[in-house]
Amino acid sequence: MMKGNRNGQDYYRLYIDGQWVEAASDRLIEVQNPANEEVIGRVSDASAEDVQKALESSERAQQAWQALPAVKRASYLVKLVEKVKEKREFLAKLLVMEQGKTYREALGEVDDTMAYMMFAVESANKIKGDILPSNKEGEMLQIRKVPYGVTIGLCAWNYPLALIGRKLGPALVTGNTMIIKPHELTPIASAEFFNLVHEAGFPPGVANFVTGTGAEVGQLLVSSPITKMVTVTGSVRAGQQIYKAASDNITALSLELGGKAPFIVLEDADIDQAAAAAVTARFANCGQVCVCNELVLVHEKVAEAFTAKLLEHMKAIKVGDPFDSTVTMGPKANGNDLQKIDDIVQETVAQGAKVAFGGKRPSGGIFDKGYWYEPTVLVDVKPDMAAAQKEIFGPVLPIVTISSFEEAINIVNSSELGLSAYLFTSDMKKMMHGTDVLQVGTVFVNQGMSGCMQGYHSGHKLSGLGGEDGEYGLEGYMQKRVVYLNYK
Repeated sequence: MMKGNRNGQDYYRLYIDGQWVEAASDRLIEVQNPANEEVIGRVSDASAEDVQKALESSERAQQAWQALPAVKRASYLVKLVEKVKEKREFLAKLLVMEQGKTYREALGEVDDTMAYMMFAVESANKIKGDILPSNKEGEMLQIRKVPYGVTIGLCAWNYPLALIGRKLGPALVTGNTMIIKPHELTPIASAEFFNLVHEAGFPPGVANFVTGTGAEVGQLLVSSPITKMVTVTGSVRAGQQIYKAASDNITALSLELGGKAPFIVLEDADIDQAAAAAVTARFANCGQVCVCNELVLVHEKVAEAFTAKLLEHMKAIKVGDPFDSTVTMGPKANGNDLQKIDDIVQETVAQGAKVAFGGKRPSGGIFDKGYWYEPTVLVDVKPDMAAAQKEIFGPVLPIVTISSFEEAINIVNSSELGLSAYLFTSDMKKMMHGTDVLQVGTVFVNQGMSGCMQGYHSGHKLSGLGGEDGEYGLEGYMQKRVVYLNYK
């Protein structure tokens, strides 16, 4: 059974070796609804013994799984996608309850989860290596791509299901086994997802699921010599800790970490288009997207007009019950982040910025409980102020006025972070120059936040190592093996 019961409290168990099993510890983690702070469920807090069992299970299963043809491995994912499709609305409702995104956004996340896995399925018969001429007569030189073995997927709380699809699909189709550990804030939809993994009939140990904190369970998974590759979506601080924990065993890593995406609007930009895109790219999922617009850098010649249009678009944002179809923004996912955001706003105002929209926690009615913050715009912000320097990861948008494109480039490239950037201009030379010199993993030119499964998602500098999605992301789950084959 997926759930256990202790003292009248239901909780999700661990999924190890094809079975739902009790954790060795009796500790439980409560999961809250960020809209009202009510407990919506509980999960097991795995012990070191549980983690070891999951690792050994994955190790036992890996060679037989690798031996299957890639298209056979992919056929299991097809069954899983069919199961997810049947539970689309159910999973979306769980995402709303545990993470706070709107129901419309949650449905989109479930769809993305399926799309990530289907891209992996479609890639199964496209895995390729090389045959190269040898320097010797009667010899063939092959470069083959082979799985790492046991892999770990550590998922962030902002997209609990989509990140599983993004990691599990390519890991399994390339012949690895994987242990998924969701963030302790948002493990419920992930647990229900693994019930579908069970129903899809994957061989025991191919996909395991353990819950617990990153500091304990995550650390044990990353530092184990059984683990051969770790893929992480999380904060810079978490990535640095994982980097250190993986160093003793020189474990392969893919790190997708924090960002401070600048949104550059030059004097020749389409101001209407830029203003609309700036709002969407900041306030989607309550600003909790790694590539969200974190900082507008607008040219002084159009700053006033741009800001006026942006503030008009802000009026269309409706904050409230995320199940309400008219609502466009729900709560923050947790209270600790809420306080951090308000501290950044207050510090920036104290430094001389002004609040042009929002700027505080709403109150009254449903807002008296939960982790709510008004969609906020700060103006008269300078590049050295708190909101321009610190990753906000919430519904606050600082606007900085610049005098040239080169000034914007210097601000972007002086940051330690380099995940993404936005550039709005009608000048092709500036477009190309920007994509040449902006030190980030992704540049969105004259468009808002988007992404394609066949693309690639990676960060530069402290924003990451390796990446996800597309052909290059799939290759990240394989290592190369060179074969010198003498047939003479």
